[in-house]
Amino acid sequence: MIQLLIRYLRGYVKIRVEGYSSERFLNLCSYHRIYIWGLKPCGQAYELYMDLRGVRKIRPIVRKTHTRIHITGRYGFPFFLHRYRKRKLFFLGILLCIGLLYGYSGRIWDIHFGGNESWTDETLMEFLNTKNIRPGMPKKEVDCPQIVTDIRQQYNDIVWVSASVEGSLLKIQIKENEDTFIEEENTATDEKPDAKQQTDAATETPTDLVASEDGVITDMITRRGVPMVHIGDSVQKGEVLVSGRIEICNDANEVIGYRYEISDADVFADTTMEYTDSVPVTYAQKQYNQKKQRWAAFVQIGSYRIAVGFQKHTFSKWESYCLERRLKLGENFYLPVLYGYSCVKSYDTIEKRYTEKQLQAQLSSNFTRFSKDLKEKGIQIRSNSVKIHLDEDSASASGTLYLNQRIAEPADTEILEIERNELE
Repeated sequence: MIQLLIRYLRGYVKIRVEGYSSERFLNLCSYHRIYIWGLKPCGQAYELYMDLRGVRKIRPIVRKTHTRIHITGRYGFPFFLHRYRKRKLFFLGILLCIGLLYGYSGRIWDIHFGGNESWTDETLMEFLNTKNIRPGMPKKEVDCPQIVTDIRQQYNDIVWVSASVEGSLLKIQIKENEDTFIEEENTATDEKPDAKQQTDAATETPTDLVASEDGVITDMITRRGVPMVHIGDSVQKGEVLVSGRIEICNDANEVIGYRYEISDADVFADTTMEYTDSVPVTYAQKQYNQKKQRWAAFVQIGSYRIAVGFQKHTFSKWESYCLERRLKLGENFYLPVLYGYSCVKSYDTIEKRYTEKQLQAQLSSNFTRFSKDLKEKGIQIRSNSVKIHLDEDSASASGTLYLNQRIAEPADTEILEIERNELE
C-alpha cells in the first residue's frame, strides 16, 4: 500500500518498447538500476511501467539499442496537477479542506460514556458542561485526570472512572456501585447498634409495628419491642404485632412505669390478594399509504442545518421518524457534521380482533410480569386460582393469589401515664 502511494505521488507512465533489440533495452535498464514493473510481452514489443525518474534516464539507452518508445499512459499526482492546472478554485478547495481537517483534528467533537446505568448520558453531559467540558473544545484543554476527579467527587456511587482522548472522541468509562456507601452504612448500623445509638433511638418518637394486611403469622423475629402475637395467630389489618411500650414492674409485679422505644421486627404472614386483569379483544392496525409521504434530507454543521425537501402536510393521521449520523474519518476522528433524513408517513387504521391464542398469551404474559414484580418486592406466591375467561366481547383473568409476605408497618405508640397516690 505504501509503495502504491509513493508511485502515485511521484508519477509514472506506461510505455511500449518496439524494435530489434528490445531485450537489450531491458538488460541495460537493469544494469543502470532503472526500476520497471508490470512487464509483459505484446506481440513483437513489450509493455511496462516506469517512474518519471527512470524515463529521464532512458534516452541514451534508446539511442544505443535503436528501439522506439511510445508512452501509452500517464498516471500519478504530477499528471493530475498538470491536467487541472487551470482550475485554481479546485486546488484552493483542496488546500482549504486540508486546513479544515487540520484544525478540526485538534478539537473534541464527541463525548462517549460507557458503563453508566443509573446516571444518564444527558445528566453526565450537563455536569461536564459546568466544568467547561463540551464538544468543540481544544484537545490541549482536556485534562483527563481532573475530569476523573470531578466525577468521583460529584457522584458517590461511582467507584471507578477513566477518561481518554481517542482521535476527536473523549471516551469516559464508568463503574457504578450497586449498593451505595450510605445504604451499606445504614445496614451495618441496623445489624450492630451500639449503646450510644440505642440511647439516641430512645429519645426519638416510639413506634409500634401493626399489621398491614389480614393474615396468619408464619414467622416472626423480634429485635426490639414486645411481641403481641405468636406464630399461627390470625391477625387483622391494623392490629398491633410488636409494641414499643415496655412495662416496668416492681417486686409485687405491679406496673410502676413504662419505657418506650422504636420497635423492630420481621413478621411474615400468609395473606390473600384478588387478581383481576382484562385486555381488549380488538385493536387498531395501521395501514400506511405509500403515496402520502414527505421526505427531507439535511446536513447540519455545528448548530446550522440545511434541509432539502418538503414536509408540510395536511394528513389527519401521521407519524414521523428521523435518521441522523455523524461524519467521521477513520474510527475515532469525528467531525462536527451531521447528515441524515426525516420522513412523515400518512396512515389509516382498521379494527381487527385478536385470536383466542393471542388473548391467552397476552393475559398469561401480564400475569407472569405481575408475579415477577411481586417477587422483586420480596412477596412469595404460594399458589393461585387465577383463570382466564374469554367471551365474545371481553377477555379477562381473575382469581385469588395466596401469598407469604412481610406485613409489619410502623405506627405511633400510645403514651400512657400512671397516677400515683401518696399518703399524707
